[in-house]
Amino acid sequence: METVTDKFLRYVSFETTSDENSTTHPSNLLEVKLSEQLVKEMKAIGITDAAVDENGYVMGTIPSNIDRKVPVLGFIAHVDTSPDASGRDIKPQFIPNYDGTDIPLPGVPGLALRVADFPELLDYKGQTLITTDGTTLLGADDKAGVAEIMYVAEYLMKHPEVKHGTIKIGFTPDEEIGCGVDFFDVEKFGADYAYTMDGGAIGELEYENFNAASAKIHVQGCNIHPGYAKGKMVNAMHVAMELDSLLPAEQRPEHTCDYEGFFHLTGFNGTVEEASMSYIIRDHDRKRFEERKALIEAAVTYINNKYGGIVKLELRDQYYNMREMVEPHYHIIEKAIRAMEMAGIRPKVQPIRGGTDGARLSFMGLPCPNIFAGGHNFHGKLEFVPVESMEKAAEVIQNLIFLFSE
Repeated sequence: METVTDKFLRYVSFETTSDENSTTHPSNLLEVKLSEQLVKEMKAIGITDAAVDENGYVMGTIPSNIDRKVPVLGFIAHVDTSPDASGRDIKPQFIPNYDGTDIPLPGVPGLALRVADFPELLDYKGQTLITTDGTTLLGADDKAGVAEIMYVAEYLMKHPEVKHGTIKIGFTPDEEIGCGVDFFDVEKFGADYAYTMDGGAIGELEYENFNAASAKIHVQGCNIHPGYAKGKMVNAMHVAMELDSLLPAEQRPEHTCDYEGFFHLTGFNGTVEEASMSYIIRDHDRKRFEERKALIEAAVTYINNKYGGIVKLELRDQYYNMREMVEPHYHIIEKAIRAMEMAGIRPKVQPIRGGTDGARLSFMGLPCPNIFAGGHNFHGKLEFVPVESMEKAAEVIQNLIFLFSE
């Protein structure tokens, strides 16, 4: 039987970067290539109903092999990777028996995972780390989660002596651009409760997340020959920078932590004639979240009043804090804590400074907290994952299946 690592390495070889500018779902047809591969593997191990639908969702069922009714349990991960860094031609690097020193990334001279920058590396001395070569992201977000679920699925199908209730498996596209469950059919999926395997470091357990919105801003300037521009030119880039300056600088991601929200400028393109900016807006508290959206609207109104209506704002809610939907079913959190303890892991219950498919699924009627997949430094070239963390995540899935079938 393949290891979790075997599966992970195969899955990261697929380019699955989601595209925030696409109008299709899934946003990138390359995502479907991996989805089709997963269906092929699921059918090969005997999951007969495995299929990928027209929107890129993979679903499959491991039937119950016990004679009593227990909750139907789902496990979900996403196949896409973030557009923040390249996901093409990933070259994983193995660091066996990690010795606690800096790790050079050979694809970029001088680039390294430095202990001074990432002291959590020392938590993994003696373990095997998988890193990038420095030219791409790794894809542990969330192909580590995919690999962990697929490993357990294969184990259960090959070991019918292991007793369990009905298990539902789901893989989604486009989570990284906030569209992961736009067309997810909760009723068809058929789970009573589910877990996304989409968290970070070993031990993470999350049932609180940001309320999230995106803001796209377009500035229409007026380009005049600079020698004759006085009183006529409106430089769209300067106007865009002025608008950005109206948002509190101390409320950017690099200055916030824990429950603090932020405004994050994720994209800027411009010429004198026109400029565009993309923001994400985040806050755990719903009231402060609404205040943040109101502030960016007020900034746009101010600039439009000053320059004559040259700015257009597209503001869209993406997802909300799942806590209010999960907390009434707190036993699923307690079971996750117990499943980690059974694996010798100290649970770290904390809010997500981000979001998962589970946040929206919880509001769609499927309570769905988030469990660690094991990776670090997601969305960038310094991403890494310890092999042992992926193995422990798979063990937690197995423990949860046992606990729900008691």
